[in-house]
Amino acid sequence: MKDPSSPVPVRIQAAGVDLDGDLFVPVSATGIVLFAHGSGSSRSSPRNRDVARTLQSAGFATLLLDLLTVAEDEREQAGGRLRFDVAKLATRLSGAVEWLAREPSTRDLPLGIFGASTGAASALIAAADQPARVRAVVSRGGRPDLAGGALAAVHAPTLLIVGGADHDVIGLNREALAELQCTKRLVLVPGATHLFEERGALKEVAALANGWFQRYLPAAAVNSQGLERARTDPEY
Repeated sequence: MKDPSSPVPVRIQAAGVDLDGDLFVPVSATGIVLFAHGSGSSRSSPRNRDVARTLQSAGFATLLLDLLTVAEDEREQAGGRLRFDVAKLATRLSGAVEWLAREPSTRDLPLGIFGASTGAASALIAAADQPARVRAVVSRGGRPDLAGGALAAVHAPTLLIVGGADHDVIGLNREALAELQCTKRLVLVPGATHLFEERGALKEVAALANGWFQRYLPAAAVNSQGLERARTDPEY
């Protein structure tokens, strides 16, 4: 690894394709958060990078990953639909989870996934697929409903964050919340729209995500029974 205080470009082979990412691992990291971007976005998403910086300051490692190859992204810009194929993207996300489990700088860190928009569905499918590795999930303005039947198989504590003015997405998140059988919470950020562009809205998202990961990721590392206790925590 290079300077641990700076992001390091990485290339990950997952589900038969090479994916580019930016890996940041601070000294004495307490966990790692894998970012799954939404439709029409990439690892360069300014909103995800803002959230990542908050998590990095709190001691978390982060991996911002492109779920599409360069060639696929070019086709998407011309009107492709692969970014909505959440099952395929979840398979790639699961490949990244496996890569982090092998990477020396991250293999001992409890892992969470932060998903935005359609990336939230991919995050939840990956969490259902790898319950022993994915210990917490946060969705920002997500479409968790697109995870379908995988929702009932998610064991990781899951936080759904939606803008209070994003009315259509609020309804879809409430439907998904009812399907989840794990520790779960839905939080509405007052006045925020889908992209959380309002003053202070994204800062609130970052604070909520940080609190969720602080609660569940370090606990997963210290005590293997922590997840089971979390499921019965009356606070959530």
